[in-house]
Amino acid sequence: MGQKKDLTGSEKSKIVRYLAEGCSSLKIAKLLKRDHRTIKRFIQNSQQGRKKRVEKPRRKITAHELRKVKRAAAKMPLATSLAIFQSCNITGVPKSTRCAILRDMAKVRKAERRPPLNKTHKLKRQDWAKKYLKTDFSKVLWTDEMRVRMDGPDGWARCWIGKGQRAPVRLRRQQGGGGVLFWAGIIKDELVGPFRVEDGVKLNSQSYCQFLEDTFFKRWYRKKSASFKKNMIFMQGNAPSHASKYSTAWLARKGIKEEKLMTWPPCSPDLNPIENLWSIIKCEIYKEGKQYTSLNSVWEAVVAAARNVDGEQIKTLTESMDGRLLSVLAKKGGYIGR
Repeated sequence: MGQKKDLTGSEKSKIVRYLAEGCSSLKIAKLLKRDHRTIKRFIQNSQQGRKKRVEKPRRKITAHELRKVKRAAAKMPLATSLAIFQSCNITGVPKSTRCAILRDMAKVRKAERRPPLNKTHKLKRQDWAKKYLKTDFSKVLWTDEMRVRMDGPDGWARCWIGKGQRAPVRLRRQQGGGGVLFWAGIIKDELVGPFRVEDGVKLNSQSYCQFLEDTFFKRWYRKKSASFKKNMIFMQGNAPSHASKYSTAWLARKGIKEEKLMTWPPCSPDLNPIENLWSIIKCEIYKEGKQYTSLNSVWEAVVAAARNVDGEQIKTLTESMDGRLLSVLAKKGGYIGR
């Protein structure tokens, strides 16, 4: 048997009015066609009144304890306020006070996500930077794939809510409602694509090469001059479909081999300027917490956002490569951010 609904506001008002007229709880239950126990419970709770809040004395924090909390927060930035205070042997402080103290000395920021870099990765990143330090990056085509979902990235749907207002409702779907995978590239001040990967296609070596043949080579590369093709350097990541022997041999038959195919260090999305283009597109298509109801509508939004990216923005990204290489060398192969 399902649980019955709670008393509505109008029913509660009627109960108060019937009580003032001298009706019994049993009669009120019959008039409202509600269970007698529900009516009695409401009347009893109303007669009890609200309990007075007992103000507990707050624990005072000394200057010495504040310094200990600050050091602990710096050592454990991902810990809860309770864990931070317990590590300092400070007890009896309510959560609201703990959070207020921490907000006074620090700001809440999302933890950065970065690929794991071991010693070998860092050495390869340094070798890569030294190898391409004198490269003319205006001739490099930077490529990558990106998937966009109908619901957008997690945590982007925060909003300002005034007093008396309710937060807007957002759709909640498995896997973010599904997504669209597409490929694009940037060279100098030009955007290549974006080209959509057919829904349901898993990019392995064969399907990746066929996709490049149908999109990149037929729609863009073939239209370029012989001198452009001779000087262009093709960059792609180290995904299995990119770095396989099949894909490498297939690109070689297309004339993209040896020095024309850029080697890429492992775990290095921070070195690819097209990652910044993805951020620009995502900010545009998901602004104001926008969600989509179909994969085609998401794709149309991606195409529109890509068209709005001007040549100067792309040029800024591709010209940032010299600085990125110097940063990698200065940090001895460490992560440089985006």
